[in-house]
Amino acid sequence: MRRALVLGGAGFIGLHLVERLVADGHRVTVVDDFSRGRDDERVTALRGSGVVDVLSADLTDAPAWQRLPRDVDEVYLLAAVVGVRNVEADPARVLRVNTLTAMHLVDWLHPGPRVFFSSTSEVYAGGVEAGSVPVPTPEDVPVTIADVASPRLAYAISKLTGEALLLHGARARGCEVVVGRFHNVYGPRMGTDHVIPEMALRAMAGENPFRIWGADQFRAFCHVDDAVEAVLRLMAAPEAAGQVVHIGNDSEQTNIADLAKLVLRLAGVAPDVRHLPAPSRSVQRRCPDLTRLRRLTGFEPHVPLEDGVRRTLDWYRAWRETASGLASTDGRGRP
Repeated sequence: MRRALVLGGAGFIGLHLVERLVADGHRVTVVDDFSRGRDDERVTALRGSGVVDVLSADLTDAPAWQRLPRDVDEVYLLAAVVGVRNVEADPARVLRVNTLTAMHLVDWLHPGPRVFFSSTSEVYAGGVEAGSVPVPTPEDVPVTIADVASPRLAYAISKLTGEALLLHGARARGCEVVVGRFHNVYGPRMGTDHVIPEMALRAMAGENPFRIWGADQFRAFCHVDDAVEAVLRLMAAPEAAGQVVHIGNDSEQTNIADLAKLVLRLAGVAPDVRHLPAPSRSVQRRCPDLTRLRRLTGFEPHVPLEDGVRRTLDWYRAWRETASGLASTDGRGRP
């Protein structure tokens, strides 16, 4: 039985990854500080599976790493401060948490395990905005930080720093590493700040007029099940060692206005619509070039956008009903 250590395993992608690893026969140790990850019924089910250990730890604290198991075959670093609101509210915290976590992982590593580091398409924002980077975007284009003082870009800076730390540091420690740059991954249990659940919750709450920011912008959304499949394929591909690889879906680019129409239709509502300017530093278009991922793994995305959005709305509808019930009994509910 292979052993995996998933850092940030109670978060959005992390929890889906852990559930898949368990289904594939792994023994897993989940580490999370539960600041964004949720200790909910799905984590409880994993605890009761007999093959998952769940540890609460602050990965920015060096002594916390002494508690982690070292006899593992795979390490997945997904722990990070994410989300536009969190990044803009406290960019210094983003830089501190994300960088310290990557640094401590490098210091903790020993020869043997293969490491996955989760990065982001945000590293291309400056180049896309300047018109110097093509879309769909391959991995080998220059990355640009347009304004180091921009709070929103703190996340991209922290992830580029983490990439460099892991690519150089893991090699020095005798470990293979794969860097996956996620592009607009969505799905159930991803919080409330991201565009699809945020739209879904406003639609279900009956917002009218319904506000759409950046309606003419384009994105290529990737369902979390496809993202997890890509991660596991990369970790199983010997040739992926030392590579930076995009993880996303290039088959269904959609603009935000059409995404909103889809969400509203699936939610069963037809409000008036109000178009508003896109948030600052939000790029006009984002789509990954998946040539490298396909060459290394044969990956193809399988979840169509409409199906994935429907499944996501169904989850948030059930969560909203549960959260309302908890609130009425003085409990707390949050995705």
